[in-house]
Amino acid sequence: MEVDHIVRTMVEFGSKTLVLSRRVGSLYRREVKEVGELQGKVDKLEEEKAALEKEKEGWEAERKRLATWKVHCLDSEEKLNKRIGELEEDYEDLKDKRPSSIRMWMSWIQDLT
Repeated sequence: MEVDHIVRTMVEFGSKTLVLSRRVGSLYRREVKEVGELQGKVDKLEEEKAALEKEKEGWEAERKRLATWKVHCLDSEEKLNKRIGELEEDYEDLKDKRPSSIRMWMSWIQDLT
């Protein structure tokens, strides 16, 4: 009886093991599939991150270029304002020295502006 009991126990253990191994195998395949999908998403996100970094570098270069252009424009504006001031001073000097000739040209200059 002991031998029959041992054989039955072994058969029962074997069948339970077979059922569990199928379940474990199914769970393992599902996990592997999910990991593969997640790895694909990670790869895609890394590609997007690299593209964004490259775009950011481009924007940084553009920002630097525009900043130098802005400085150039401000310098030009400053020089232009300085030159306008000098011309106004020269105009005042001419007006003091030759008032009649200035009046003659004044109407013509105002028509241009």
